[in-house]
Amino acid sequence: MTHNHAPAVDFPDLRWRPIGEGDLDSWAALIARTAAAEQPVWFERRADLEQIMESKNNPVGPNTVLGLDADGVPRAYARLTKNRDGAKAHGFCAVDPQWQRRGVGSALLSWLEARTRQRFTEDSGAGSGRSSGRGSVSESPDRAAPVQRLRIFIEQRQQHQCALLEEAGYQVVRYYNEMHRPLSAPLPEAPLDHGLELVPMEPGLSEAVRLAHNQVFADHWGSEPRDEEAWGFVVNDPLARPDLSAVVLASSTGEVVGYQLASHDPETAVTRGFTEAYTDLLGVRREFRGRGIAQALLADAMRRFAAAGMDKASLDVDSENPTGAMALYRKMGYAPVNTSLAWDKVL
Repeated sequence: MTHNHAPAVDFPDLRWRPIGEGDLDSWAALIARTAAAEQPVWFERRADLEQIMESKNNPVGPNTVLGLDADGVPRAYARLTKNRDGAKAHGFCAVDPQWQRRGVGSALLSWLEARTRQRFTEDSGAGSGRSSGRGSVSESPDRAAPVQRLRIFIEQRQQHQCALLEEAGYQVVRYYNEMHRPLSAPLPEAPLDHGLELVPMEPGLSEAVRLAHNQVFADHWGSEPRDEEAWGFVVNDPLARPDLSAVVLASSTGEVVGYQLASHDPETAVTRGFTEAYTDLLGVRREFRGRGIAQALLADAMRRFAAAGMDKASLDVDSENPTGAMALYRKMGYAPVNTSLAWDKVL
């Protein structure tokens, strides 16, 4: 696939170029400086950036921009990701605290929007004549162009960033709640039905869990199927903890019916004052819902987390989740502690 020439950033006080392999340390340092001032719940560290560098679907060259000051110190960056057949792009950026409120953020938003338009054009061209399960992307010359949408996630308490997005024409389209469950409280019992078995998450199950996940989340707002690369970002994440994860199988067939994939970031204990294990993904296939599988997976997770010395179990949930997940989590002892917002702009 050929890439258009990436757009320029309209902020001449910094020198702009794509991020390269030699930028890993200074890129991570920029994100860490910003995080130290803004105190987000989570931020990308060097190991995460190494993984991002390996992406073939979203190569960093055409999909990133780094702003350097006169001394060559990175002061701002932006990054865009998009699935080729996806209906939206995701934007990420950070501005060094010393360079905030000078218009850098607005310039990065403009760059992300311009690059999003390019990606939709590129992906449309890449699909030309290609057959898919829904027919060729270019099967009709009168086919309506897809809605071009850029999405950015921000914690609600980051007020200046929220104000910047609102001023730039973005709208909140979804709320996500971070929820915690103290592990010092009595842990629930939730046995599985006959014919179901809970097993550890192992590499040999990864592909079956990926396919199950794509089926589970097909009816979830904003979800797109995860290909092998996107799934690799989950299971090969530097913080992934397969020992704190589990899969439920149908005993008779061995098929995956549910899963709980967890991670742990030891560094958050310093900033948050407690240790936590985080449920990245929890899902139960449609035809197996209503049998207490999610409760069993969460109860198992709590025991694994507690045995590993964690203070809390944590997870995030879409406040309008169609499966009624919020009610389930509250019943299991989770309580909301923080809110994140999904901001969209239709270009």
